[in-house]
Amino acid sequence: MPMTTPITQDVLTIPRKLPVSARTNIVGLTRPALREALIAAGTPEKQAKMRLGQLWQWVYHWGVRDFALMTNLAKDYRALLAEHFTIDLPEIVTRQISEDGTRKYLVRIAGGHEVEVVYIPETDRGTLCISSQVGCTLTCSFCHTGTQKLVRNLTAAEIVGQVMMARDDLDEWPVPGAPKEEVRLISNIVLMGMGEPLYNFDNVRDAMQIVMDGEGIALGRRRITLSTSGVVPEIARTATEIGCQLAVSFHATTDEVRDVLVPINKRWNIATLLEALKAYPGLSNSERITFEYVMLDGVNDTKEDAHRLVKLLEGIPAKVNLIPFNEWPGAPYKRSSGNRIHAFADIIYKAGYASPIRTPRGEDIMAACGQLKSATERARKSKARIEAEAGLV
Repeated sequence: MPMTTPITQDVLTIPRKLPVSARTNIVGLTRPALREALIAAGTPEKQAKMRLGQLWQWVYHWGVRDFALMTNLAKDYRALLAEHFTIDLPEIVTRQISEDGTRKYLVRIAGGHEVEVVYIPETDRGTLCISSQVGCTLTCSFCHTGTQKLVRNLTAAEIVGQVMMARDDLDEWPVPGAPKEEVRLISNIVLMGMGEPLYNFDNVRDAMQIVMDGEGIALGRRRITLSTSGVVPEIARTATEIGCQLAVSFHATTDEVRDVLVPINKRWNIATLLEALKAYPGLSNSERITFEYVMLDGVNDTKEDAHRLVKLLEGIPAKVNLIPFNEWPGAPYKRSSGNRIHAFADIIYKAGYASPIRTPRGEDIMAACGQLKSATERARKSKARIEAEAGLV
């Protein structure tokens, strides 16, 4: 298929009516957009650059939400900001903390929609997994989000807001005057939550540019990984317009199997995807592509699969993350045995590729993507049914 094929979603989405506000949410505005908004609100053009820098630092470095606390701004200017702007984040609906420290959030965004965010603490890092869409169109058969219909793309504000919300919950914002703390609780971000990021490219790009900005949250581009199922025409743009690390939700070594596991493969098959990855700008041994490979018992976990995968990776600086399947109620697959996973990993490793086996995290809180939202919706339906049967509604 030509690389110029337009990127369109496979379904028409009709979002719920969104609230209309006379004030503009600062969160999610890029620097140029925020500058224009400040001028439109009455900021003298000659002061706009300075005011932008001050406001940006208050919002994204210090995490301040109240204009009245922005003490290096004059009181009348703070009043002007409060009249024209808000600083709004997604609302936490539920928060669950696993025995292993994993935190899973169900957060509500504009229109009453809900998405998931997961924080995974490790000894040397803390990874925040964020969502880019409400639901998903891709219907990957092993993914719980694939059982949920796509509702809409998240805005840049809603994507950045997930990061800020998690920093709130972890109490990670720096304190003015306190010694600088070099250890960050959220040291890495992965766009591996609900949705396909490359079907929401512009909002994801704007949000990540805000997250990477050195005067704000200031996470370096190598600390951000975008995971795609293989939207081939947008892969090169990811390198040039975002510059983050790339991960590919791969999961199979033949088109026959991948067509079932990752149906987007019917549009851009393995050969087409690998061709785009080999041409990925800036690809090197120091910035490898991560191939995500969920281990499904009797589906994609044979030694023959491992050897085929090695052959497919030739010419691509890569590492392979082997992911034990995080089973969910009603899932059509089972997790591969530990012996089978380790044998698979050994073949990949001996071929010269890193092949870490991901330790399952947060299984006691259903931390696999999409599980918490679905469980919450089932609980609500049950409650509604009970109330209806009791004549309460």
